[in-house]
Amino acid sequence: MRPPRWRRLAVRVLGAPGRWSVATQTFALQVLIAVLVVVAGLAGAYGQAQRAGDQQAIARARAVAVTVAATPEVVRAVQGSDPTSALQPYAERVRVASGTDFVVVMSRDAIRWTHPDPAQIGKRFIGHTEQALAGGEVEEDYTGTLGPSSRVVEPVTDDGRVVALVSVGIRKAAVGERVRAQLPGLLLAGLVAAVLSGLGTGLVARRIRRQTHGLGEEQLREMYEYYDAVLHAVTEGLLITDLDGRLRLANDEATRLLALPPDAVGRPVAELGLTPALAAALIDDASHEDELHVTAARVLVLNRGPARWQGRLLGHVATLRDRTDLEALTGELDSARGLTEALRSQAHESANRLHTIVSLIELGHTDRALDFATDELHVSQVLTDRVVEAVDEPALTALLLGKAAEAHERGITFEIEPGARWPRDVAPTRDVVTVVGNLIDNAMDAVADEGGTGAGRTERHVRFASRVDGRDAVLVVADDGPGLPPGAVEDAFRRGWSTKEQGSAGRRGIGLALVAQTVDRLGGTLEVSGPPGATFTVRLPDRSPHGHEEGTHDRP
Repeated sequence: MRPPRWRRLAVRVLGAPGRWSVATQTFALQVLIAVLVVVAGLAGAYGQAQRAGDQQAIARARAVAVTVAATPEVVRAVQGSDPTSALQPYAERVRVASGTDFVVVMSRDAIRWTHPDPAQIGKRFIGHTEQALAGGEVEEDYTGTLGPSSRVVEPVTDDGRVVALVSVGIRKAAVGERVRAQLPGLLLAGLVAAVLSGLGTGLVARRIRRQTHGLGEEQLREMYEYYDAVLHAVTEGLLITDLDGRLRLANDEATRLLALPPDAVGRPVAELGLTPALAAALIDDASHEDELHVTAARVLVLNRGPARWQGRLLGHVATLRDRTDLEALTGELDSARGLTEALRSQAHESANRLHTIVSLIELGHTDRALDFATDELHVSQVLTDRVVEAVDEPALTALLLGKAAEAHERGITFEIEPGARWPRDVAPTRDVVTVVGNLIDNAMDAVADEGGTGAGRTERHVRFASRVDGRDAVLVVADDGPGLPPGAVEDAFRRGWSTKEQGSAGRRGIGLALVAQTVDRLGGTLEVSGPPGATFTVRLPDRSPHGHEEGTHDRP
């Protein structure tokens, strides 16, 4: 069935209500409510005025009736031989002067002595008089000869004896006319209320339109549902912070990666239990691109930038990617690469040695060829044996051998302190590789440009030492480089700080920051001394199931 024509026309002109914006719908609803309130208020005011008019009519009629009943002339006249001739003119004067519609003086038998219509004189009064005859008072709405009226009946007494009755009344029509005379004022008040309500509604609708960007109900619902679904579906952690450093949004992945509490949204970022470096990166005004941050259990990549709407800064948006597994694979790859580099270097050196030995034999220097081969084999085997003997962790063994080969190629003397010990399971393998690898790389970079060239070139050293000190495992990496500049010890562990020029990828200043964060996460300490040179001492608590007390670690 087709809708009525007026409805089709309204839809064509105004559009379907379901497609209106939230502001328009709010405005329409508030206007409707305002109209209903004004109409109800006018109806209530009119009814209240009607009741007030009735009450005023009764009060005026009572006052006139009491006054007439107490007048001495009336008391004498009702007991005379011709009450009508004495009372009719008096009653009419009182009626006109008081603005009432009738003043009727009657006998105890309710026979009228006065009436505005002289034809009604001598006839019975239409109404109730029993209570007045008993000395009381009658108040009632009753239909008499003049129509519906509000009336009062009072007794006329002489020495306590009821000798006559007085009834004073005002017609209902007259009361209605007085109320209707007030109607323009009521309508004006209602109009003013409607105008003020409309203005207030318009301001509210304007504010809502500005806050909702003029979007409709369906659009807002779909936007919320789709955006919420996207936030839950994305595989990267998403965080939004406001200008006051409070967390405003965190999706499921961000909550998982950072182990955020259930009530994290709305709280300051500084109170969420994040690492100091990560918390600072989330609340500062700078942009961050592909920054590595180490938390209690993860290695995260942070990207953060400003969130703007029409040029206005609303806050900052940060994304987090989990690189924990990638870092583990990178550590394993570094170990494998170290072994590969060591094998490549050894193969290269072995080829050179082999050519040297063959050449010595061909030249007839057999004894010297034998001595040369024995010395080179001894040096290589001493380094390998020392590393294997000192370290129980295969990944760390491979890393040290690789770094030794790399140092040899770069002309750096890499030394492992005799008696060095590093037990198994002190810390996760990837963390140990991160700490040792970055410290050795930093040390070799520090001495790479030292020592001059040619004949003035001095030997460059990088030393590695490790030991077990009670329940702690201690490792030391030292170099003969220039050391850290004065006052730069704390800056050295700040992300992005470096004494060297940035590489093409801009990745300088990350190694020592990762070392510091990893040591802090493992509950250890990191100390730096020098110059001359730089000595990094890392102390980690032994977290293995049984620990390794000093002097109890036996070798096969």
